[in-house]
Amino acid sequence: MIALDRTWQPVALCSGNHSHLFFPPSTSERKDERERREIRAKSICQICPVKKPCLDYATEIREPYGIWGGLTEAERRQVIAVGSA
Repeated sequence: MIALDRTWQPVALCSGNHSHLFFPPSTSERKDERERREIRAKSICQICPVKKPCLDYATEIREPYGIWGGLTEAERRQVIAVGSA
């Protein structure tokens, strides 16, 4: 297995107080709540200095949960599918 670089993680804006925005809650979430949470998380990703390495990491390991590099699970699956076509 290839060791993946994670030195970018301590700099990521998603760590700390905002981390709850990037993953669904353990209880159910209404569609409008999910959309609002995802919009807030993605707005943080847009100004994050490590957005690209975060997305690269998530697509490389095929992370199945959460928002990474500004993309949701479904959006990352599309990127992976297009990249492997």
